[in-house]
Amino acid sequence: MHFLHINQLYNPASGASRYFHELGARLVAEGHRVTLLSSNALDLEYFWDARRRHVDAGEAWLEGVRMLRLPVQRLPGPPIVYPILRRLMVELSRLGPRTVPLLQAMATLTPRMVALEDILASLSDIDLVHSTNITLDFALLPVAHWAQQRDIPHLCTPFIHLGEPNSRQIVQYYSMPHQIALLRKCSAVATMTELERSFLIQLGLQAERVHVVGAGVDPSEVGGGDGNVFRAHYKINGPIVLSLGAAAYDKGSIHVLEALRRLWATGETVTWVQCGPLLGHFEQHYAQLSPSEQAHTRVLGYVDDQTRRDALAAATIYAQPSRTDSFGIAYLEAWCYGLSVIGAHAGGVPAVIRDGQDGLLIPFGDISALSEALRRLLHNPALAQTLGSNGHQRVLRELTWDAAYGRIRRLYLGG
Repeated sequence: MHFLHINQLYNPASGASRYFHELGARLVAEGHRVTLLSSNALDLEYFWDARRRHVDAGEAWLEGVRMLRLPVQRLPGPPIVYPILRRLMVELSRLGPRTVPLLQAMATLTPRMVALEDILASLSDIDLVHSTNITLDFALLPVAHWAQQRDIPHLCTPFIHLGEPNSRQIVQYYSMPHQIALLRKCSAVATMTELERSFLIQLGLQAERVHVVGAGVDPSEVGGGDGNVFRAHYKINGPIVLSLGAAAYDKGSIHVLEALRRLWATGETVTWVQCGPLLGHFEQHYAQLSPSEQAHTRVLGYVDDQTRRDALAAATIYAQPSRTDSFGIAYLEAWCYGLSVIGAHAGGVPAVIRDGQDGLLIPFGDISALSEALRRLLHNPALAQTLGSNGHQRVLRELTWDAAYGRIRRLYLGG
């Protein structure tokens, strides 16, 4: 069989990209063909700001998966055009389902993946389409229309970011009427957690079409880090608090930094290590730190896989108190190294981290609570070890890619 994957932002460091990489490689190993369509963006911000990181468009092969990267095209104007447009769409969506045609038109104004329609037209033997990232609907809408015209089954993993409890600040960008209308037409929808599934059912999706598949890690692939090498290279002594992924407000990066500033002010010598892309607002915030505060940090940006593993092996605590994680694969990676983890009561994270059992949860943005959680783990190594050990055992028991693939494979092939 031939499967078409649509992942608008293929960046190997992102959870969505790892999800599609694992699925694609396993399907190819079973003898199927997989074509992956993506853009040439590496940073999310590249979709509206040409100054951000990107790669050349073109064709490549990844473990047997044919990957086509299409160039991004934007409307003329400053980068702020895109966020203004999205905010306007959110406001219009308050008028209800009658706004669907207008929202669909607005969603595809900017950006665009050049030649997407031509590429789709050239694919004549697709048995199933699997798309993702509901908020990047500029590519989902034409793909969904194409699949519907040809009566091709359409599976979508929307990665809906639920945000904080009882707040629509984040989730409103993932649940506009035209987005929910698209998901209702899918043959199946895969969610990361039961929290995400319940949310979609409440919005009218048929329960039998919404399936919890989750994500996972490959412990043997994540392993192999050398903490001593990392510490020696970056000249770090003492405990390390590690954060992986994008450095951004919504990911809790600024809150981790501010919580650590409180600890540094009391004489704690802990070092913060950040590995992942740096969003503009974080860079501005970080630049305001004093030289002595910056000396307690190693903000590394993008790193290779071995450096990522070495950082995990060197770390004392993993902290990612995000409100925009539908799952959070990095917590599983941290558990592979027996690390205690700190997340936020937001998104799908409460379905992944069991508070007080294999990690700690704090309210998103609560710097005092985060500072206290960090201090508690730093000064209670027995607790930190217990939480990390419980998480490690849980990964081996139920949170591997093999387990996740077994659940989602049924949506491709049945059985």
